[in-house]
Amino acid sequence: MYAATVLVGCNKKPDSNYVKSIEVVNFNAAIGNITDFKTINFPSKDGLNITADLYLIKKPKNFILLCHQAGFSRGEYIETAKKLNKLGYSCMAIDQRSGNVANNVINQTAKLAKNDGVEVKTYLDVKPDIEAAINYVYKMNKSKPIIIVGSSYSASLSLLLAVNNDKIKAVAAFSPGEYLKGLNLANAIAALDKPLFVTSSKKEIKSVEVLISKVKSKKITQFKPKVKSIHGSRALWSKTIGNQDCWKSFRAFLKELK
Repeated sequence: MYAATVLVGCNKKPDSNYVKSIEVVNFNAAIGNITDFKTINFPSKDGLNITADLYLIKKPKNFILLCHQAGFSRGEYIETAKKLNKLGYSCMAIDQRSGNVANNVINQTAKLAKNDGVEVKTYLDVKPDIEAAINYVYKMNKSKPIIIVGSSYSASLSLLLAVNNDKIKAVAAFSPGEYLKGLNLANAIAALDKPLFVTSSKKEIKSVEVLISKVKSKKITQFKPKVKSIHGSRALWSKTIGNQDCWKSFRAFLKELK
């Protein structure tokens, strides 16, 4: 996580390199080949340039926004997004301003934030990035609610944002926790009434149960791995022990969504 004493360059107008929502038709170069993706840029709510990868297919069942864990980048989802494509979902994986690298993919948003002196003190400072991405994907999904996937701290933010955001249809939270400084997440998400998929490593099961114990939703799937598993969405990576069972549960959850 980066910290600085001043906020510089966040309110500047998007330049010609930004991809506007009205340019959705230009993304079709990626459609039809699920081994490919298109890297784009769009502004966060405060103007910071967000880098994202689009994984598009024809006539998707829904659109899924993918948010990475601490110290990572959009590269966390290279394998996962392609599998979701095969299941019939278009995806967008973003770089948030707090992160570093995953699967040799450098977090360009975090790099830019650091270079521009953008202050990132806590994970709550990442909210503008995820909110902007939700708005962006919602427009790409023809103004229909989307599914959001979060990993670690972004899982916590995804749960928090889903409470009052009608643009979010359902949440898949991989290893959420009380990571948001100054906020009691368990209390903050009590009113959440949307379908929820939640999982974690084996040692995190109890803490996740406590975290979601007050949630209002009657459609909650908590996948509890019988093996050690791993923290965050890496539970879906093919090299993670037990990933097949996690995928089975996640697929079933997605299939039930209308």
